[in-house]
Amino acid sequence: MGRKILFITTDQQRFDSLGCNGNRFCKTPNIDALAANGINYRRAYNQNTVCMPARSTMLTGQYVRTHGVFANGVPLPEDAPSVAQYLKDKAGYRTALIGKAHFEPGFDPAAKYTENRRQRDGDYGPWRGFDYAIHAMHIYNFNGRPVGHYGRWVQKNHPDIFAKAVPLLNATPGGETGAPETASNPIPREAYHTDWLAALAVDWLKGLGADDDWFLWLSFPDPHHPWDPPASENWRCDWRDLPLPDGHPGSPDAIRKILAKKPAHWLSCYEGRFANIEGGPMNYTPQQLSHDNIREINAKVHIENALIDEAVGRVMNEVRARGWDGDTDVIFTTDHGEMQGDFGFVYKGPWHVDALMRLPFIWRPAPNAKIAPAVVEQPVEQVDLAPTFAAIAGVAPAPWMQGRALPVRDDGSRQRAICEWDSQFPGYGFHFRSIYRDGFLLTRYEPSTRGQPNGLEEHWPAFAGASTTIEYDGTEGELYNLTNDPRQWENLWDDPGFRSVKSDLIADLYDNLPPERTPKLKVEAPA
Repeated sequence: MGRKILFITTDQQRFDSLGCNGNRFCKTPNIDALAANGINYRRAYNQNTVCMPARSTMLTGQYVRTHGVFANGVPLPEDAPSVAQYLKDKAGYRTALIGKAHFEPGFDPAAKYTENRRQRDGDYGPWRGFDYAIHAMHIYNFNGRPVGHYGRWVQKNHPDIFAKAVPLLNATPGGETGAPETASNPIPREAYHTDWLAALAVDWLKGLGADDDWFLWLSFPDPHHPWDPPASENWRCDWRDLPLPDGHPGSPDAIRKILAKKPAHWLSCYEGRFANIEGGPMNYTPQQLSHDNIREINAKVHIENALIDEAVGRVMNEVRARGWDGDTDVIFTTDHGEMQGDFGFVYKGPWHVDALMRLPFIWRPAPNAKIAPAVVEQPVEQVDLAPTFAAIAGVAPAPWMQGRALPVRDDGSRQRAICEWDSQFPGYGFHFRSIYRDGFLLTRYEPSTRGQPNGLEEHWPAFAGASTTIEYDGTEGELYNLTNDPRQWENLWDDPGFRSVKSDLIADLYDNLPPERTPKLKVEAPA
């Protein structure tokens, strides 16, 4: 009998979304307790700022350029390594994935990919090393079609609600302020995906034997847009009471002044000349956001995060009721962040800043392991998760895992974190490589490949036709001193006083990038 593993993830959640990380507007006592009794990693970074690449890294323990899912729309090969399968094979673990997976494109009306076919056919596993896998996305209805096992459940049990779904990736005004993808959801709280998934997790745990070792990946779709928590929960946070977020410059003129110092697609996006269709809806322009729009979006996010926290408490209560708490490791994190008003933006996309790269990342080791609580400031990465799970299970990391088991204190063993971006739309062709080290965040813009085929033109030519006039020649970039400029408002890339810092970080970045997968996988869908 070994240690059990509860791996909890969210989608699109900022580092500062939790009380333990400074949030003043959202109560997260259950997650805060995990941090207080465990290890809070304050400089955890993802390997990509959108869903599929980041989630594939968590499953495989590999960098993006190794597993090959470099963008949303690139399906993870079905023979890709899986830490769940590894725990089954090497340590006899029972395994489950309950919630959002998104290892294969969600834009799949013909159910071409196994992940979506399973949902259509009522298949609950085994799949990718999980004995049991049941999926929910951010929505339950897309153009009249149910999405995921959850969507089919809503369609059957709440047909009136099913027909009223908030559209995803459509910036149509909603809510009380006309904010994009914002609504008061009429769904009963117990039928909302956060509570629905927590109930399924509790049921799965109840079905296990007392001596079973288990790995449960509980994957909440929130607080990803659409921002539509149950209307019954709106009392938790009134948008009228919120200030603008600290990362918002305060006025359109201030925003333009800051963005003008960054590479061209920043200001062009704000002013509507560049469409951020790789991270948000096509009909969204940041300069159209009012201050109240941003406040309402943030209020909805705070509500969704509070519901997640209560769901975590519900699952932890079951762990304690089974007498497992002393032998259960809990890791809580997310795939990527959300702008939430920083720089006047919302959504995610080709922006390598802490709002999207820096993650909430907490490991509450099993109390019986007797690992002291700590706050760790040195950088860690999503690629470190899989070898940590192996260490908890008492087995050596697999040879295909590229990270290292997480440090339990600031021991000087970690110096850097790496993040990458490669466009899924051939008409965009952006390629960014980033490194965080020694309090600096550097992003080098590699030469654009605008117009070069990448596979999308074979599958979705209408989307492959999307393009931009912005093209980078490889001399552009971003450099921030996060100690002096935590909001990343002052780009030091061209500052002669930081020339040696820039050169050193670029060299270190490329010295530590693993080789790129050959041949490169193709983009097969828009998302």
